[in-house]
Amino acid sequence: MRFRPCIDIHNGKVKQIVGGSLLDEGDYALDNYVSEKNGDYYARLYRDAGLEGGHIILLNPSGSEYYEEDVRQASLALRAYPGGLQIGGGMNADNAAFFLKEGASHIIVTSYVFRDGKINWDHLEQMAEAVGKDHLVLDLSCRRRDDSYYIVTDRWQKYTQVPLNHETLDLLSGYCSEFLIHAVDVEGKAKGIEENVAMLLGEWDGIPVTYAGGVGSYRDLLKLKRLGRNKVDVTIGSALDLFGGEMEFKKVLDLIRD
Repeated sequence: MRFRPCIDIHNGKVKQIVGGSLLDEGDYALDNYVSEKNGDYYARLYRDAGLEGGHIILLNPSGSEYYEEDVRQASLALRAYPGGLQIGGGMNADNAAFFLKEGASHIIVTSYVFRDGKINWDHLEQMAEAVGKDHLVLDLSCRRRDDSYYIVTDRWQKYTQVPLNHETLDLLSGYCSEFLIHAVDVEGKAKGIEENVAMLLGEWDGIPVTYAGGVGSYRDLLKLKRLGRNKVDVTIGSALDLFGGEMEFKKVLDLIRD
């Protein structure tokens, strides 16, 4: 297990939000924490801690009045830690080159690849060709419906017909170097992980996977470490002291490294 730090940007600010509350209409989200610091502050902090493979997520759509400021904040972070951070949120074959030039190590993509509720193979191949498999991360963030988990798109607002299971992971792993998976139903709530998702990922043997969602205590972190068989990486947002939470950044790193 490795710690993968995050920089979430919404309405031009570094934030932590309740993931399931995000709406394009009115650029709304229920905020847990709004930072007064810019993206480059967090990028330098992660760089100095020796943390690689963290991710920046732009949470406004490209048509939003805040999108330009989101991109500015992201660029500050990427330039402060070139090659150390990935970026996602509205990525496509046309804009990916810009963010790689700004310093992103990987492009994270969901909605461009999952269209009309299914996998758009043409777009997936375009992304793989545009950035290269080694620089592509597929975000398979999911929400529960009935007894299964399904990949969700458009800032987690739309369900696809694609289930999150080992068959899907096997199918898509040939096109990318990593998966990022937010358990959206618990994202930003810091009240416990989605155990079924953690177990599913821990039981799969393949490319690196990062889990995000619900870690609110050191006990949750250790549970994820166990259920993920110590091979599923983790992101912690709202619960971390960097974002107003009670989990100490240094102690989290120590627990993961033990």
